[in-house]
Amino acid sequence: MSRIAIFPGSFDPMTVGHVDVLAAALELADHVVLAIGIHPTRTALFTFEERAEMLREVVDDIGGGEGRVTVAHYDGLIVEAARAAGATILVRGIRDGGDLDGELRMAGMNAALAPEIRTVLVPARPVHRHISATLVRQISRMGGDVAAFVPPAVARRLGAGPANG
Repeated sequence: MSRIAIFPGSFDPMTVGHVDVLAAALELADHVVLAIGIHPTRTALFTFEERAEMLREVVDDIGGGEGRVTVAHYDGLIVEAARAAGATILVRGIRDGGDLDGELRMAGMNAALAPEIRTVLVPARPVHRHISATLVRQISRMGGDVAAFVPPAVARRLGAGPANG
């Protein structure tokens, strides 16, 4: 039986921190589902289709995930999306104490709702702790260069780089 992990997020856009968490998830599981959260009240920078395409490009670019990573969406409880995917591992990245507090609360609630799904928290590497998709969006919208914070496939979509900033 293969181990399936689900790694949820908005991925709007995917950052190099997300790539690190994905690499950790691939070490823990045979298959990883990148689950794009669809929030009807939030205005996304990229559509679901654009985000899904970028995630697939990133997986192709980083290698090692061929055939082991799929992209899906969810708009309800993540534990229901995990169950639908057959996942027993829920992977979440954490950058700091604030993330840890929130993620521990969510892990507890998710465990109460779906005890068969184990949450695994992956700490960000120090070099990536300051990076968030929210900050990347803000910097990009203001014309700043975000190429160091996102994978090349995402940078191309954002028009990131010294010549474009």
